[in-house]
Amino acid sequence: MTTPPQDQNPNTPAPAEPTAPQQPYPPHQGAPFQGAPVPPPAPANRFGKKLLRIGVFIVIAIAIAGGKWYFGQSDAETTSVGACMHNDGTDTAADLNEVDCTSSDAEYKVVQKFDNTSDSGKCEAVTESTIAYIQSGGNHDVVLCLKEA
Repeated sequence: MTTPPQDQNPNTPAPAEPTAPQQPYPPHQGAPFQGAPVPPPAPANRFGKKLLRIGVFIVIAIAIAGGKWYFGQSDAETTSVGACMHNDGTDTAADLNEVDCTSSDAEYKVVQKFDNTSDSGKCEAVTESTIAYIQSGGNHDVVLCLKEA
């Protein structure tokens, strides 16, 4: 029986035969490998979108309120001294609308206007005035001193 040499352990595997050097990976067709995976895209900026929506809502609300105010005004509120009016209502329930002074519909001419009052007595001091028209309500009272056109 032969004894193994002293420098070798019988439980150690025998050295492997030499192999050819390992071939490199095939060339990469896309972007070069960076070594770390690409992180997912950052979440969308929800705060900015929410702020934009709130701003758009405010602008629309202001536009609607302004439109209601403007279109809700009567001709008595928006008319000025020198304008001509036509009564589309009756003497007891007048509905004055502004018309062109050269029109055949022009019945009255505004000679004085008093805002934020419903005191028709103010027209008594206006010498040209023959009729006082009072419009109250809607947070804006108006007195028009009229003369027949």
